[in-house]
Amino acid sequence: MRKRSATLAIAVGGLTAGTVDLAQAVILFGWRTPFAISAGLLGREAFRGGVGTYVLGVVLHFFIAFSAAAIYYGASRALVFMKDHPVVCGLLYGAAVDHFMLLVVMPLSALHAVGPFKLFDLILGILVHMVTVGLPISFSVRWFAS
Repeated sequence: MRKRSATLAIAVGGLTAGTVDLAQAVILFGWRTPFAISAGLLGREAFRGGVGTYVLGVVLHFFIAFSAAAIYYGASRALVFMKDHPVVCGLLYGAAVDHFMLLVVMPLSALHAVGPFKLFDLILGILVHMVTVGLPISFSVRWFAS
């Protein structure tokens, strides 16, 4: 018998999604990825930063992952089908997170990234976030908070 816990669901979902997503980003884009994340807050000078800037990028990345997990958990309390259908809802949520990052967070960041974007990159971003963010969070909420 498993214990129901909002904290555990959010912690495991955020930690898993953050770790898997950061790992795939490092594989696709290289070890300097956390500098790019920091640049969203600090601007382009973050790319010349040191260890502190790198750690800031990792912390920001996990802050976003834990926030995404908390939002999914909160929504799943009102929308029960999110717990009952973790595959479909997780995939859709991962796509929604990707869109939110691309259309809201990136334009408002210090980098002001607004495109135009290549179609391949858009599709890859959606698919990657569906699997690396949406599914770990949805299954964590299903397992630990149902």
